[in-house]
Amino acid sequence: MGRVKRTLTSDHLAKTSRYFGYNRYPDISDRKAWGSLSDELQRKLIKAGEEARDEPWTQLLISDFTEFGKSGNRVRFEDKYFPRRRKLNNLVMAECVENKGRFIDDILDGLYLILDETTWCLPPHTSYERDGAQERVPDVTRQIIDLFQAESGAEIAYTEYLLRPVFAEISPHISIYVNERLKERIFEPYVNQFFWWMGDGIQTMCNWTPWIVQNVLICALTREKGTFSEEEIKNFLQKAAVSCDYFLDEYGDDGGCNEGAQYYTHAGLCLFGCLELIDGATKEDSSRYAEIDDDGQVIVHDPGRKTADQACYETFAGIYNEPLIRNIANFIVKMYVGGGYYVNFADCSALAGGRTAREFLFGKAVGDETLASFAAEDFRRESDKEQIISSEINLFYHVMQAFAYDEMMAYPVCNNLAEDSWFESMGLMIARDKTYTLAAKAGDNGDSHNHNDVGSFTLYKEGRPFVIDLGVGTYTKKTFSDRRYELWTMQSQFHNLPTFIDRSADDGVDKAGDLSDSQRNGRLAFELGNDPAADAHNTHIVMQKDGKKYAAKDVLCLLGNTGKEPESRPERALLEMEISGVYAEKKVKSYKRKIALNKGDTVSPVVVKDNYEGSIPAYMSIMTYEKPEVVGNGNSNAAEDYSKNSFQNADEPCVIRVGGVGTITAVKGVKSVLIREFAITDQRLMSTWKHSVYRILFEMDEHAGEYELVLK
Repeated sequence: MGRVKRTLTSDHLAKTSRYFGYNRYPDISDRKAWGSLSDELQRKLIKAGEEARDEPWTQLLISDFTEFGKSGNRVRFEDKYFPRRRKLNNLVMAECVENKGRFIDDILDGLYLILDETTWCLPPHTSYERDGAQERVPDVTRQIIDLFQAESGAEIAYTEYLLRPVFAEISPHISIYVNERLKERIFEPYVNQFFWWMGDGIQTMCNWTPWIVQNVLICALTREKGTFSEEEIKNFLQKAAVSCDYFLDEYGDDGGCNEGAQYYTHAGLCLFGCLELIDGATKEDSSRYAEIDDDGQVIVHDPGRKTADQACYETFAGIYNEPLIRNIANFIVKMYVGGGYYVNFADCSALAGGRTAREFLFGKAVGDETLASFAAEDFRRESDKEQIISSEINLFYHVMQAFAYDEMMAYPVCNNLAEDSWFESMGLMIARDKTYTLAAKAGDNGDSHNHNDVGSFTLYKEGRPFVIDLGVGTYTKKTFSDRRYELWTMQSQFHNLPTFIDRSADDGVDKAGDLSDSQRNGRLAFELGNDPAADAHNTHIVMQKDGKKYAAKDVLCLLGNTGKEPESRPERALLEMEISGVYAEKKVKSYKRKIALNKGDTVSPVVVKDNYEGSIPAYMSIMTYEKPEVVGNGNSNAAEDYSKNSFQNADEPCVIRVGGVGTITAVKGVKSVLIREFAITDQRLMSTWKHSVYRILFEMDEHAGEYELVLK
């Protein structure tokens, strides 16, 4: 086992000497706390509970589970699995607010449905080794803690914690059943087995680590006093701290999340969940809590004010002063574009979701006023259902949201704007002015949830998508397999990058020899993207390779003037790199790219300059959301006759209007253009892109060697 490099979490835990359960949020017996929630919020929660009562409980069949092994479809199972959890959460929150028993029977139905499930794992996660073969049906003799085994455990644990006094009055067997399930599916495997997400210093960690660890801690720290000894709680916390440190090893000091803004919710925010739970379990809290004595009676404890002796020990909360933790926290602010859009790459969606109490509380914990205000303001823009996160499956988050709700509603607006950012750890530059948000990526193709996108960029103008990154479609068996890069959204040809076509070899389309090399090349270029899976294995099509070794070189990022430019020159953000090695093709000798935002420049605000040396033709892809149309010097040939697809004058710039957003001008080095429409039919992609997307494919002039695009 390799050694952990960072020991932040373990070091701060070592400063503590007391170990408790976690009771910062009250159970249902604390009527003063639940009654303190605003009338508006209580009405929303009760309404959501009433609506949940009217929804039928879904029926999970073994055939739903085995469908993934047959067809790769995981949605059929998930569409029945997740609604149970959402419904239960809304019922529990309504009962905690109302406290009339109206929702208890429905809550017990849902609780027992989940307790009785054969497994809490999702079908794609039933392998005992990382990326190993999945079990076709669950093996009940050997438990696996995956993302949703842990999250389901946390849900039933927190349901039992919140309603323990009520359950005790009905029957002690309810809590006994919950505890037995947690023992079988969470505690014993966590203590006695090794899972890759725990960390070993060798395997790469991802959002699985804090996401699972947080939920295991919720299970353990909400058990009734006496379930675990103080020494056992200490062992849980120490093991969790080590896993958090292995996770932190994956981060650079800049706090950049290489899984993107959408996965920050499960990476950085779940790290905060871990830290919050450890902090709450290592210092006595003044919150009231209830427990059941040996006679089955509910006893409410109110610790009240701490004595001087109780307060004179160091607390874990000092970890929030660490610069790395602060940088991880405010990553999400730096990624925000506006109008709900975020800078996206890899599997991240451009619409990465709304902010909640988790970001708000993380911002307050690290003392970041901008993050706290940003989260509160984003929260206030949401619908009623989103403000009470009615679709969230983690009950702990529901309670966090409820008890931060009124403060977020009234929290002041902070006018601090995100500055330009350079995340050296992942090679990501984000630059802004009053009109544009430009993001450009160097890095490598070994990221978690990787797409082959080294050198790609995205652009927003006045908050509207101009040049885009598609994100990822609905997860299937192929998504996380050795066939991942057969999927179109993963390939470099569908990012804003060059693709090369080797016309020197026979491609099988001209058996009679009727086509010239140029025509043969044009035919293949015209068909590029028709069958992405076939393209991935076509030796004549040269796209980027996946893997950490396929990385940008000679990377340079400049933010602002260096002092060498004339004072009259506008402030500039620039990223330059060499990306030829990412294609692993000897005929691509060199490919240098420079991407710049010239702030305030109305003539050439965004410029992409490429220099290419090689012996095979290059085709530049630019993906747009709005429909492109050639409006100057050339035509937007989408016609079937590829041989006529050329500019009227290749020596003159070609101007392409992209809907009502802006224009892309091929200043030099481009000799033809092909515009293609790609329909969006996948449900996950449709949640971001409501209509077709488009690809502008520029044929680069191999004699020029220098290519320049201006976007404005």
